[in-house]
Amino acid sequence: MIGVHIEDGEVSVRKARRPRRKRGEALIRLRVGGICNTDLELQRGYYGFAGRPGHEFAGEVVSAGDPAWVGRRVVGEINRACGKCDWCKRGLGRHCPHRTVLGIAGHPGAFAGYLTLPVENLHRIPASVPDEEAVFAEPIAAACEILDQVRIPKGVPVAVLGDGKLGLLVGQVLAAHGADVRQFGRHRANLAIAEAAGAKVEIVGRETPAAKFDWVVDATGSKEGLGAAIRMTRPRGVLVLKSTVHGKAAIDAARVVVDEITLVGSRCGRFVPALRLLKQGRLRLREMIDSRFPLPEAPRAFRRASKRGVLKVLLEAA
Repeated sequence: MIGVHIEDGEVSVRKARRPRRKRGEALIRLRVGGICNTDLELQRGYYGFAGRPGHEFAGEVVSAGDPAWVGRRVVGEINRACGKCDWCKRGLGRHCPHRTVLGIAGHPGAFAGYLTLPVENLHRIPASVPDEEAVFAEPIAAACEILDQVRIPKGVPVAVLGDGKLGLLVGQVLAAHGADVRQFGRHRANLAIAEAAGAKVEIVGRETPAAKFDWVVDATGSKEGLGAAIRMTRPRGVLVLKSTVHGKAAIDAARVVVDEITLVGSRCGRFVPALRLLKQGRLRLREMIDSRFPLPEAPRAFRRASKRGVLKVLLEAA
């Protein structure tokens, strides 16, 4: 098979051996993969990464211990947990200290002809959901995680800072929840998607509104976004941090302390609510697809995905 490889900032396509599934795993043929901001950060040096990226995928099971899985279209949770530690026993394997993470840490990613994952990580794609929408399951789950972590009342204004791939999904998930979403960004075409999904949108200038929102989500994917999000949060407000950025970001800690702002880090989420939203067709996903590339053209796909304002770039298996 072929697989995408990242090393020293370069993206290449290499020949690779088809992986052998271990006991409890499934062998999955890639159908569609999605390039996300984390993949781009890995290319820039996040985690000191070298290897095969890719954790957003829709695939088909070709081999598994349980034959009922064979032939099924699936998506998969990306954290391979030990299943034995206290975190795993609490149902929070995504915080398992012994975990590996598909395409990020310790386990080859999905951008290849085939990949493996534990069967317990898999979720069947509803028949009504096409591959090009199912590939969004992982980032939708990450957006849904916000609602598992904090209780946002319906009808309250929530500022979502960022109009990239994750920011738009966060806004749509919160709007589906019933929040009064105010989406801030720099790209009119992207904000048009948020507006069509029910958000009130605003082009960000040099300054964002100061101390205006009790609920703020930073999904800018930039170091500067965190500072802007802090400035937007009212005293005793809640700021949810969704961005994963390579390197350290400076913050106004005095402002956080004086205004008693609650900072909530937010990462991966459960797939069940994400698949429910997908099945209900409540999210505007096809409008978020910028372009599609065959897997052998992954270097060109990454170059396209790295351009400012570009939304989802898909890699399609032959």
